[in-house]
Formats: sequence, C-alpha cells, structure tokens
Amino acid sequence: MLNSKKKLEAEISAAFIKFQRELIGRGPQEAKTYIINDMLITRFKGVLTVEEKHLASRNAGKKLIKQMRSLLHEMYTQDYEKIVEQYTKCKVLSSHRDISTKTGEQIEVYILDKDLEKCFEPLK
Repeated sequence: MLNSKKKLEAEISAAFIKFQRELIGRGPQEAKTYIINDMLITRFKGVLTVEEKHLASRNAGKKLIKQMRSLLHEMYTQDYEKIVEQYTKCKVLSSHRDISTKTGEQIEVYILDKDLEKCFEPLK
C-alpha cells in the first residue's frame, strides 16, 4: 500500500514541471495532479511562452500553438508516460491532453491499468 495520495500527487507534479523545464527551457507556473480511481489528471497553469501569448491573439496563431504543442507531446508521450509509471507503479493504457490558448492552461489525463486510489492506506 502507498502511504499518501497527496504526497504522490505532489511528486508527480514536480516531476512533470522538471521534465518540461528541461524539454522546453521553461515549465508551467503551477501544476496540480489529481488521482481519481484509474485516472491521473494534471492541470498546468501558465504554460504559454511570451511568444505564444502574442500568437494567441490571432486565430492562425492559436492553431499554430495547438499544432506545435500537440507535436511536442506526441514526440515525448513515452517520456511523460514513463514518469507516470515510475511514480504510480501502474501501466499507462492511454493518455490525452489539450491546451487552452485563452487561459494558458494545459490538462493531461492518464488512464491507468488499475484503480490507484485503492492502493493508498486509509486515513486514520
């Protein structure tokens, strides 16, 4: 059994921020991970670069941001899933993501091979 759900969520958030900083040169301003049954959901705030914020003022720029971020995620999906698997000890069955060019937030969802919530020790 795992000790603390909150601790694991915080560790995964920190690992994602570190990975994105190494990959892109800057990471999100904030990340929060939630474990819900067999899903791991991470919400990143402040992910757009200064250049992307300028591009987001135009429709063509919004499309370009989504295309670029989607391509980057495809290139590094295995790395993101490896982080999830390393910390959760679960296999990732699928992953999904989207970015808002309006709010500068990004959401990532990982579907795991088991209900991770059941692996935590009950609160006393």
